[in-house]
Amino acid sequence: MRILSVVGTRPQLIKAAALSPALRESHEEILVDTGQHYDDALAGDHLSGLGLAPPEHRLGIGSAPAPEQTARMLMAVADVVSAEHPDAVLVYGDTNSTLAGALAAAKLDLPVAHVEAGLRSHDRSMPEEMNRVLADHLSRWLFAPTPTAVENLRAEGIRAGVHLVGDVMQDLASRILGDVRDAVVLGEVGRSLEVASGPRPNLQPGAFLYATVHRAENRQLTALRAWVDILSAVADERRPVILALHPGTRAALDAAGISLPPDVVVVGPVGYRAGLALQLHSAAVITDSGGIQREAAWLRVPCLVLRSNTEWVEAVAGSDGRMVVVGRDRELAIRELARLAPIDDGGAAARTRASQAAIEPAGAAAAIAAALG
Repeated sequence: MRILSVVGTRPQLIKAAALSPALRESHEEILVDTGQHYDDALAGDHLSGLGLAPPEHRLGIGSAPAPEQTARMLMAVADVVSAEHPDAVLVYGDTNSTLAGALAAAKLDLPVAHVEAGLRSHDRSMPEEMNRVLADHLSRWLFAPTPTAVENLRAEGIRAGVHLVGDVMQDLASRILGDVRDAVVLGEVGRSLEVASGPRPNLQPGAFLYATVHRAENRQLTALRAWVDILSAVADERRPVILALHPGTRAALDAAGISLPPDVVVVGPVGYRAGLALQLHSAAVITDSGGIQREAAWLRVPCLVLRSNTEWVEAVAGSDGRMVVVGRDRELAIRELARLAPIDDGGAAARTRASQAAIEPAGAAAAIAAALG
């Protein structure tokens, strides 16, 4: 089968790095990068560091308000589809690139395959939720990562074409874990960080917290103030917060005139291996990222989720209390972090966790390639 795969953001490049090798064993794949994430800090390392083949088409759409960005992607992807004549279009996740790829295929009467189908936060105010729902209802193949995702689709009347395949990111994390297990990797990671504010950290196991914030709802003024207050409260000179900040979130902070204390070390986006290493060897993770939630769960790292809900309910339910959805509740975050990662024994806990870490591959990439025929 001739498959046109549409990516556009950092997480989608990561997922494509997991799936693309399996696809190319039995199918012809044409990779299209919309350029929704277009700078090297967000996207560059995933093309080289994870072995992902360069895209055959780079659309260079870049930033714009969501309606304009999606419309420009739709037109550009449709042009590629018309030129390449694929048998199907494959999309990942829940971004504007996902929706544009699915719409372009549907308008040109081509079947759609959706990786990570069925995920729901049940919060229609989230732009990602609308993208997921629309992509699912346009798809012929719905590759669900979890049983809950299958049930969500069933509740919406979608039964045909649903495949429970597991999580392609689990396949990738399983493959990369051996590269980051030894704490010696922290020296290399520390030297590579693009430090924007605060001192360059001397990374030691369990002696730092790792945080990421990128979602649109956390760029609103009230939300900005709330999560900055949380990070400021839990940061300590003995255990600083390493905050890998999305450029859009950094711009929102700058526009609001909000600054962070020195014990919150702001760095640029990090590569996949570096991010996995920072999670594994941290005392705990604080994030609004769905991908990092899952990785923290597989690595058994304590995790505070800076959202009021999550589509990855199995990650929370199966964490034995290590993952807590705290939203932007400062007191809850402080209390749960003290329970999950006491500051005095972080080093021992991190070293033990790293020595015992094991991630079984999900087999999702092979299952998706096989289901496509």
